[in-house]
Amino acid sequence: MEKIVNGASLQPLSGERPKRIVLLLHGFGSSGADMIALAPAWRQAMPETLFLAPHAPQRGPMHGGYQWWPLGALSSAALAAGAASAAPAIDAFIDRKLDQYSLSEADLAIVGFSQGTMMALHVGLRRRGPVAAIVGYSGMLAGTADLHPETLCKPPILLIHGSQDSVVPPAALRIAEKELQRLRLPVTTHLSMGLDHSVDLEGLNLGCAFVNNAFGR
Repeated sequence: MEKIVNGASLQPLSGERPKRIVLLLHGFGSSGADMIALAPAWRQAMPETLFLAPHAPQRGPMHGGYQWWPLGALSSAALAAGAASAAPAIDAFIDRKLDQYSLSEADLAIVGFSQGTMMALHVGLRRRGPVAAIVGYSGMLAGTADLHPETLCKPPILLIHGSQDSVVPPAALRIAEKELQRLRLPVTTHLSMGLDHSVDLEGLNLGCAFVNNAFGR
């Protein structure tokens, strides 16, 4: 199994031992150094939270970037297989960090962008217990054949997508929403009008409020 060994982080604003963790999963060809840029905007609202943005274990096709798995094929079966192949490294990383700080799934939120959203949904819906929240930006849902409403953990989910996304079609938002509703999962969606493959201030604020409220529960 590949292992996550590096990335970026932002320690709790409180200066105390973390009481919560927000795991930030970057997109294809990006890195934890890019993804940690979301954290400063959320840190004030969640001063007891540790923000972790690991690099994916595999080097990507672009210089300095990483990938959770190679995006050679984009069929539903290929995406599901890719997400499943990358999941063990993320699960092992989560296990290490929860154990390190004596925390549980209820103290963890998973946030992804693009390919990282696929991983956030794949991993977050298959943990032993429900995580506090899952937030996905500009991504899609990859593979649900093994998920069943009766046995599924049901964390609250927020999906945000740009209406002008030229990388992952905005239709992916509605497809994911419909499938998550079929699984009886609590999903909220937001379409950012005029936005391409990115995160805008509105989406950033919505994500922050969603995770903060989930931790409050």
